[in-house]
Amino acid sequence: MDANGIRLFGLLLILVIAEIAWSRATHRGVYNFRESLSNLTMAVGNNLLRPISLTWKNWILYLVEPFQIWTLPQTPWAILLTFLAADSGYYWYHRFSHQIPVLWALHYTHHSSPWMNLTTAIRLNWVANFVSPLLFAPLVFLGCSPTVLVASLGLGLFYQFFLHTEAVGRLRWLDGWLLNTPAAHRVHHGSNAAYIDKNYGGALIVWDRLFGTYEPETETVRYGVTTGFRGHNPFKHQLSPLFEYLAGNWKREKQIVAERNAGSM
Repeated sequence: MDANGIRLFGLLLILVIAEIAWSRATHRGVYNFRESLSNLTMAVGNNLLRPISLTWKNWILYLVEPFQIWTLPQTPWAILLTFLAADSGYYWYHRFSHQIPVLWALHYTHHSSPWMNLTTAIRLNWVANFVSPLLFAPLVFLGCSPTVLVASLGLGLFYQFFLHTEAVGRLRWLDGWLLNTPAAHRVHHGSNAAYIDKNYGGALIVWDRLFGTYEPETETVRYGVTTGFRGHNPFKHQLSPLFEYLAGNWKREKQIVAERNAGSM
């Protein structure tokens, strides 16, 4: 980790400590030690894999570059356009990750915690790092610079770190219009019937407005997945859904709940 990485890690650590202090002072109980340790273990795994996953990502994106149908010029407007394209692409990748079973088997990891705090942001699946570049490669084919695209996606993910918190309430006029907010993202992590498959946006929530998936925070959020909590083992959360899918035993959680409700009628 270079000097900038150390500074960034220090900043994020300070924010986590501040959120823990806020949680204790307000008796909100948004932290669970074993769960936060599990999240940290997942983050360490992602960092250990980063040299391989970054090499893979760059290889895929630069592999597509020679076949571009058009090349955006390196101007401020082109960089802004690339960021918007990346954020729109993230919206669809995120939406597909909830709707396509094999992608949900990977994304499930991020949603499987019943706690919502800043460490939840680093609760990311290891295998997904090698799948996502395949879904963003079309943006390079359409003209985006691979370098600017990777930077845009990284900036969007950095912004999303700050969305995983209960310390920031509703922002009134800001919520649900342009920028994604903690309130909107809390809805996305909810297992409430009204909140499932809502608010897919990355840095911008405008895509949810445009494509009919926006839902405001109107009731207390129940975090986690509707099929129940699997415990604190990070390896189980990372791998068991994928293994279940490969074995033919994996279904989207809302399908399971629908079948369960139908059977009880």
